[in-house]
Amino acid sequence: MLKPQADIGVFGGSGFYSFLEDVEDVVIETPYGAPSDRVMIGKIGGRRVAFIPRHGAQHQHPPHMINYRANLHAMKQLGVGRIIGPCASGSLQVDVKPGDFVICDQFVDRTKGRIDTFFDGPISTHVSAADPYCSQMRGIAADIGRDQGLSIHDTGTVVVVQGPRFSTKAESRWFSSQGWQVINMTQYPEAYLARELEICYLNISLITDWDVGLEDHPGIEPVTMDEVIQTFNDNNAKLRDLLFKLIPALPSEKTCACGSALDGARFTV
Repeated sequence: MLKPQADIGVFGGSGFYSFLEDVEDVVIETPYGAPSDRVMIGKIGGRRVAFIPRHGAQHQHPPHMINYRANLHAMKQLGVGRIIGPCASGSLQVDVKPGDFVICDQFVDRTKGRIDTFFDGPISTHVSAADPYCSQMRGIAADIGRDQGLSIHDTGTVVVVQGPRFSTKAESRWFSSQGWQVINMTQYPEAYLARELEICYLNISLITDWDVGLEDHPGIEPVTMDEVIQTFNDNNAKLRDLLFKLIPALPSEKTCACGSALDGARFTV
């Protein structure tokens, strides 16, 4: 029996699969263990889409305990060539406001102890992460977002913290002082593992709040969890609409370099 196949993968909130057409519920086994949950495969605009809730359907996996390798390898096994990784995030800059969307082009890894590579030997493999997000997908997503009237930033650096704790004010102020725009707990190693598998990866950060280092800035009040949830819920429909426009708009031909990431990456004697 042939395995179910998909062209595009999505990591995100557990409710997304309810918007897919002709959904098939699939259990995937990988060499790295089980992914976060069962894989939902369906259609959007005629494209086959595989969906995995990165935290699990019951949000049972905190960010530092997600089996990122299994999640990415499950997508690879299904034939996925492009992955969209939307996520709720905090803002580190005053001009990046709650309700905005940021199409990240860089990440900074501040995690620790996460298993973050498929290449443990015996052949040393060093994959470049100079431009970790797919340039082709980023451009298309930004154009569609602007057409939909979203407040969208088409570049941005996300600093990825270990979690599950949030940052101290001192840490947050340091991140802001570096000029980084977004703070999140799941973009690393998710984005980088996609690159090791030569899969295109796009991040769309939905900004739910200003991080704690900005709370002393005039006009910015300390955030509450109720406000974060409200902002996320208010903008989740906009994110869904963006994805439903984006997925059918992705061309079959790739103009990026993501699919050749392993060229020249292996050290041989």
